[in-house]
Amino acid sequence: MKTIKGPGLFLAQFAGDAAPFNSWDAITKWAADCGYKGVQVPSWDARVIDLQKAATSKTYCDEFAGKARDNGVEVTELSTHLQGQLVAVHPAYDEAFDGFAAPEVRGNPKARQQWAVEQVKLALTASKNLGLNAMASFSGALAWPFVYPWPQRPAGLVDTAFDELAKRWKPILDHAEDCGVDVCYEIHPGEDLHDGIAYEMFLERTGNHARACMLYDPSHYVLQCLDYLDNIDIYKDRIRMFHVKDAEFNPTGRQGVYGGYQGWVNRAGRFRSLGDGQVDFGAVFSRMAANDFSGWAVVEWECALKHPEDGAREGADFVKHHIIRVTEKAFDDFAGGGTDEAANRRMLGI
Repeated sequence: MKTIKGPGLFLAQFAGDAAPFNSWDAITKWAADCGYKGVQVPSWDARVIDLQKAATSKTYCDEFAGKARDNGVEVTELSTHLQGQLVAVHPAYDEAFDGFAAPEVRGNPKARQQWAVEQVKLALTASKNLGLNAMASFSGALAWPFVYPWPQRPAGLVDTAFDELAKRWKPILDHAEDCGVDVCYEIHPGEDLHDGIAYEMFLERTGNHARACMLYDPSHYVLQCLDYLDNIDIYKDRIRMFHVKDAEFNPTGRQGVYGGYQGWVNRAGRFRSLGDGQVDFGAVFSRMAANDFSGWAVVEWECALKHPEDGAREGADFVKHHIIRVTEKAFDDFAGGGTDEAANRRMLGI
C-alpha cells in the first residue's frame, strides 16, 4: 500500500486581483502558510501561470516549480477544467461558456473549440515539462440538455453525442500518451461524463484509452445520490486524481436533486467546507489507501456559507488528519508461528 500525498490545494477558487492571491510568488507563500504541501494550478489563469511559456520552455517550468518549492509547496497538477469544457459545447450553452475562451474566438464556436483543444494540448506538454504525470479536466458536453428522457430521446441521439465526444478527445488523449500524462476527467454534473456509466460509454469509444482516467470527487456523487465509496472500488484502476470536497443532500417535500432552480444556499444539495457536510471521509481515505492510490489529496474549496480563507485553513488540517500513513507490516505479526509449504500441507491434512 501507498501513503497519499498532501494536503494540496486547488488554487482556482482563490486566485484573484488582490494580494496575496494575485501572483505565483504570493499565493504559494500563502498556501504554505495555511499548511499545504502542494498546489493544483488553474492553467487558464495568467496571474499564476503563463501556459504558453510553460509548454515551450523547460527553463520557465523549472523556475516556476522552483519558486513554489522555495515557498514551501510542490506543484501537484495542472487543471484545464475551463478549456476542457469548451472541447464540446451544446449550442444551448454557447453564450454561457463563451467567457471561458480567449476574446478573439468568442462568438465563433468552431474557432473556440479549436482554441480549447490547443489549450489542453499545451497544458499536457507543460505538465510533461514540469515532471507531472496527471492533468485535471472536464469532458465538455453535447448530450447534457437531454439528460432527462423527456421528451423521449430519438434513437441513437446519445450514441451520436458520445461518438462525437470521443472523436474530439481521441487526438488529445494520444498527445497525452506522447507526454506520459493522464487526463483525469472530473466526473461532474453538466459534463457528459457525469457518472460511472457515462464515463464507461466514453471510455469504450476511445478504445479504452490508457490516458482517459478519472478525477474522484465524492461531493458530486452525494448530490447525485450515488454510492461514492463503491465508486472508488469500481474505478480504482482509473482514479488518478482526488479532490477532497464536502457536500450535503437534504431533500424536502418541496425539492430534491434538481434543486428547484434555487441558488446554492437554498438547494437541497449543496457543497460545504470540509467537515461541514455529509461525506464520510474516514471511509473515503481508507478505501483510497486500501486501493493503493498514491496521488495527492487536493482540497477544492466550494461553500456558499463559509469564508474561503477559513475553509482553506481548516481544510489543510482536515486532510492532514485523514491521510493514513499505511502500515508496512501486519498487525498480528507478533503471533506468527512461522511456516513453510510442508507445514501448510500438514495443517491441511494433505
